[in-house]
Amino acid sequence: MERLELYITYIAKFIEVAGIITILLATIISLGKYVLAKQSGGRSYKLLRQQLGKGILLGLEILVAADIIATVVTEPTMDKVLTLGVIVLIRTFLSLSIELEIEGRFPWQRTAGENRLDQES
Repeated sequence: MERLELYITYIAKFIEVAGIITILLATIISLGKYVLAKQSGGRSYKLLRQQLGKGILLGLEILVAADIIATVVTEPTMDKVLTLGVIVLIRTFLSLSIELEIEGRFPWQRTAGENRLDQES
């Protein structure tokens, strides 16, 4: 059982690193596209923010998953569960703030046409 916990801990660490790398790559790719597009006379700062925001959102989701796995595999004391709850609340708030910045509205404020497209995909 101890070995299984060790492997799951390694998996959680790997997922954390994947989340960090996702944010880092999204930053590099977004900035690269912005610089190249600026040279050809194209994209705006708003598009850069949207691309960067989407990368950060994806990275935050991956980091939340890693935190949940890491907390579940360890002994779930009340202190660890409360810490996880605070981390998830902070990251959820960040995700909602970034979503509001990118889309200009909250996720639950979608129109009927957008909801239909989501269900079809």
